Amino acid sequence: MEKTLVILKPCTIQRSLIGEIVSRFEKKGLRLAGMKMIWLSDEILSEHYAHLKEKPFFQRIKDAMSVCPVIVCCWEGVDAINVVRTLTGATNGRNAAPGTIRGDYSMSVQENIVHASDSPETAAIEIKRFFSDTEIYDYKLNNLSSLYANDEF
Repeated sequence: MEKTLVILKPCTIQRSLIGEIVSRFEKKGLRLAGMKMIWLSDEILSEHYAHLKEKPFFQRIKDAMSVCPVIVCCWEGVDAINVVRTLTGATNGRNAAPGTIRGDYSMSVQENIVHASDSPETAAIEIKRFFSDTEIYDYKLNNLSSLYANDEF
């Protein structure tokens, strides 16, 4: 099973959408392997968004992500990264398809509800950034046979 990181951004917390967003991943059939609320430090934000440090909006993103705590989640499932990115929709909420998380809850490229890992390599790095090994749980979902064919997992 593949793991991926999702961050419920400050706009999600401020708008009281936590349960709504988490339920979308649960209803799809992803397994929650880890979850916690944290306040992101400037150091963590600089590391997490290092690939954007030369962009004019770098500081704006860091400021927006430090307005209040965020919720970091590790989700697991077959092809979890692709499944999560499909559920979240286009980065710019104005362009995201209706029915996706961003399409239903966002009007912004920045205040776009969630961050989601974009590749297996990025997911591995991001999960380690936000979770220790003891904070990721492996347990059996009793409904696996209702989610997948027996040769898919």
